[in-house]
Amino acid sequence: MSRTSGPRAGRGGGRLRIIAGSWRGRILPVPDAPGLRPTGDRIRETLFNWLAPVIAGSRCLDAFAGSGALGLEAASRGAASVTLIERSERVARQLQANLRTLGAGNCEVLRTDTLRWLAGRPVTAPLDLVFLDPPFDDDLLGPACRLLETGGWLAPAARIYLEAPAHQGLPELPPGWAVVRDRTAGAVRYLLAQRHAGPDR
Repeated sequence: MSRTSGPRAGRGGGRLRIIAGSWRGRILPVPDAPGLRPTGDRIRETLFNWLAPVIAGSRCLDAFAGSGALGLEAASRGAASVTLIERSERVARQLQANLRTLGAGNCEVLRTDTLRWLAGRPVTAPLDLVFLDPPFDDDLLGPACRLLETGGWLAPAARIYLEAPAHQGLPELPPGWAVVRDRTAGAVRYLLAQRHAGPDR
C-alpha cells in the first residue's frame, strides 16, 4: 500500500513507477489521501527478487492495495491474475483508471473491506501469492492471516508478504507458515512467509 500515520503524499498526490516487467518505467498517479504512499522502490526490488522464481503465472491478491504498487508490479512481471482490494472509493477509482491506462485485463479492483471480503466470499481458486501491507495504525495483519488460512484461500505452497512498522511486533503466524525472508529498511519491517504443503512438498 502503504498507509502510515502522518501525511506522506504531497498535496497534489504522488507518483508510482513500475520497476520491471512489461510495464517497466511506466509512471502512474497516486491520489492525495491521508498517509497513502507506494511501497518504496528498494523494498519492491528486494521483494520481487525473492519472488522471481514463482511470480510468472501466479494468482495474486493485493489485500490492502492503496497505490497498487505491489499488485501492479506483480502483474507487470507476469502474474496470471491480480485482485486489488481497496476500501476508499477515491483511491479505488484511481486504481481502476490506472488499470485502464495500462490495459491490465488480468487485474481487477474491488472496493470493499478486506476482512469482510475474506470472511464472506466463497473461494473459487486458491491464491499463490498474497500481499499484506495494511494501514500501519490498524490491527489488520493478524486477522488477515487467520482468515487467509482458515478460509481456504491459499495454495499449498503459497507465499505471503507482510509489511509493518519496524518497532511493532508481528502477529503470530498461522500453523504451517514459515518466515523465509525477513528484512528491515528504515522504519519498515518486511518479510516473506511461505505456507508449507507438508514433508513431500
